[in-house]
Amino acid sequence: MEYNVIEDYFLSREVMFKKFFNKDKGPFGELKMDENQFAEDIKETEETTEDKVEEQAKEEATVEVPDEQVEEKQEDELEKLKSEYDTLKNQYVRLAADFDNYRKRQAQERESLLKYGTVECLTKMVEVIDNFERAMKSIDKIDNVEKMKENFSILNKQFMDSLTKMGLEVIIAEGQAFDPNIHEAVMQTPTSEYPEETIIAELQKGYKYGDKVLRPARVNVAVSE
Repeated sequence: MEYNVIEDYFLSREVMFKKFFNKDKGPFGELKMDENQFAEDIKETEETTEDKVEEQAKEEATVEVPDEQVEEKQEDELEKLKSEYDTLKNQYVRLAADFDNYRKRQAQERESLLKYGTVECLTKMVEVIDNFERAMKSIDKIDNVEKMKENFSILNKQFMDSLTKMGLEVIIAEGQAFDPNIHEAVMQTPTSEYPEETIIAELQKGYKYGDKVLRPARVNVAVSE
């Protein structure tokens, strides 16, 4: 009830201000009524509001609520708050447990990926190791240099095929436009035979795994003379 009285008070003051000022005329408005009259209206409104507040306070003081009803209401509110608290607490505990389990599963999966990824890599390299050992045992018996070169080429191809199956990629360099993300320029040669910033020689191979550059290709880059 008291809120309504105060609201009526401010509404009445707003109406008087609108009467006193004409907001459509000038930055401060144009006076629409006498200042003394305006002050008297304000005073009258305040006195009326004070009377209404006192009257409502007396009315509310005369309304007595039994202590039993007050205590019962407070107990009901307390029980409601306890119930809401217990519900939120249980939700939090379950959420915390679920997150902890999720974190542990993620850690185990990462560990498994690293472990079995290494196992798979080494398994594919075992065959290459076997062939290298056979070559080392037979190298003393080979008198033909061309035969030795052939065997070495076979071993090298098998080795690179195994690495390729595991995701290793050779970075293409010679004849390509220089890319600082995958190439490292260690030499620059002034020339008019190639467009500027063209790789004219690969000095060391570069490798990548997916989008990850393991080692950039070291190259010689053409520049304008």
